Amino acid sequence: MIPSQILRNCLEELKSITKVDFCLADMTGAPLGMTAGMQAPDPALLSGFASTPVDSQIIGNCYLMKVEEDGEPSFVLAAEGSSENTLIYARIAVSEIQNMLTAYKEKYDRNNFFQNLLLDNLLLVDIYNRAKKLHIENNVPRTIVMIEVEKTAEEGEATASELLSGLYTAQNGDYLTAVDESSVILIKAVSSSDDYASAEQAATVAVDMLNTEALLKVRASYGTIVNELKDLSRSYKEAKMAMDVGRIFYAGKHVISYNSLGIGRLIYQLPVNLCRIFLEEVFGDNPPSNLDEETLTTINAFFDNNLNVSETSRQLFVHRNTLVYRIEKLQKNSGLDIRCFDDALTFKIALMVSSYLKYIDSTDY
Repeated sequence: MIPSQILRNCLEELKSITKVDFCLADMTGAPLGMTAGMQAPDPALLSGFASTPVDSQIIGNCYLMKVEEDGEPSFVLAAEGSSENTLIYARIAVSEIQNMLTAYKEKYDRNNFFQNLLLDNLLLVDIYNRAKKLHIENNVPRTIVMIEVEKTAEEGEATASELLSGLYTAQNGDYLTAVDESSVILIKAVSSSDDYASAEQAATVAVDMLNTEALLKVRASYGTIVNELKDLSRSYKEAKMAMDVGRIFYAGKHVISYNSLGIGRLIYQLPVNLCRIFLEEVFGDNPPSNLDEETLTTINAFFDNNLNVSETSRQLFVHRNTLVYRIEKLQKNSGLDIRCFDDALTFKIALMVSSYLKYIDSTDY
């Protein structure tokens, strides 16, 4: 059912055009909304009219008309006045309300449809039948863009949905839904099966807008582009995986694609026991979690500068000899000289594995 505030706004807009007062009630005669100058009709009178087979009737100084939903009378509209113009205005109001009911119901059904589609809760035949009924095209290239809202403010997801709904509309082939309490799902239509630039742009625009206008901390990820509705659940799972991998290994990136997960994809899919064995083999009793912040900063800067000592010391504002001392101290504690490519590769992978295990331990897996 449409919220009463929306119904009242609709009736007030109709009054501003027609100069006629309206009241909308359910089939029991209970008012659902009315204009400011309308006297509430007798509920018994409205319910009595609702039980009759006629579609319209004039009683006293009001035209009464039935409003249908899904082909069945569901509401009673009272229009104050008994002139022929009032009858015309009442019919216009009934048509407007019925169209609004249809649009609202369709929007709700679309949301429900996409939720079940992404979660693999629909049979193949149901996908096609419901999509046709909801006027959703099947063979359109689409991708799933997942926008995760960090809970820094109350109703963060609701705010994100409201802002994004003005940017991505069904008229453009885009749909918004949600399958959990922390993220908004954008089903983005693109021009072709390899138009990943549009997906990247949509994710970037969403992040930038929510960061600047709503002051929300958000991350976005997107899956591969699929050409049929039935494959959207796969793109959703890919976007979800990309979100997890980005959160673990690429914390500095706010938008991440499933197609660019790199070595993070490999580590994410490794068995946990194998990861623990690898860390023990590399570090023994000195896991990366024991490293202090200064050492970790030095290591990451050294990797970012492609193992270049001079560039790293310049970036960290330390003397070259100080940086060499830190590296040699790390070599003494870990047995790995990160100035050598093989040891640097092993150390980098080990740090990523350590981050993965920390994530696993912090979840309910």
